[in-house]
Amino acid sequence: MILNSWKQGLQDGIPIALGYVSVSFAFGMMASNQGIPVWASVLISFSNLTSAGQFAGLGIIAANGSMMEMALSQFVINLRYFLMSLSLTQKLDEKTKTLQRAVIAHGITDEIFALSSSKPKKVGFLYMISLMFLPILGWTGGTFLGAAASTLLPVILRDSLGVMIYGMFLAIIIPPCRTSKNIGIVVLMAAVTSCLFQVLSAYISIGSGFVIILCTLFAAGVGAFLFPIDGEEQR
Repeated sequence: MILNSWKQGLQDGIPIALGYVSVSFAFGMMASNQGIPVWASVLISFSNLTSAGQFAGLGIIAANGSMMEMALSQFVINLRYFLMSLSLTQKLDEKTKTLQRAVIAHGITDEIFALSSSKPKKVGFLYMISLMFLPILGWTGGTFLGAAASTLLPVILRDSLGVMIYGMFLAIIIPPCRTSKNIGIVVLMAAVTSCLFQVLSAYISIGSGFVIILCTLFAAGVGAFLFPIDGEEQR
């Protein structure tokens, strides 16, 4: 049996889209505050669909980082999507053509991958496209609303709403840290490493993009060494 209903895909994508609007609204505001035009912010969201990568990219743009920093940081941060797409190929209908698989690959996010992978049946192209439609619309639409609102609001209100970005990141990392001591240690290592680079920036010139890369690789590498997950635990 193959799940290939566009109605089911749209229905499954509604909660993901609603969640994306709030996060992308914050991205749109931050992008506008960095001087990026509204149309460019929307184009970034439509062509990337990666919250962590886009926020990191804004930091590199703000710091006038090099193209190499941008490319390497995006590669490291978004490497998980390669693994997700590779895993999802086993879930797709065998009749899905190469071009269709490439279109689906563009819309793979953490939430879309988790939902489609949890289906007991194999999924078809029509279901995947309809599943991605509303989340992509929510992500780009939220970016537009945030960027447009930021250009219209007074500076003091924009600065006040900017606090929501940090609250969003705390809301992402605190719940898993509370349920898993291992995750908390890895997050703490990344934070300490980032602070260390901030102190060293007065003596050593390191681009923000390379700082992100080094912190990610260090925390993830040490975490994988200290807290390995065997095959049975992953299932």
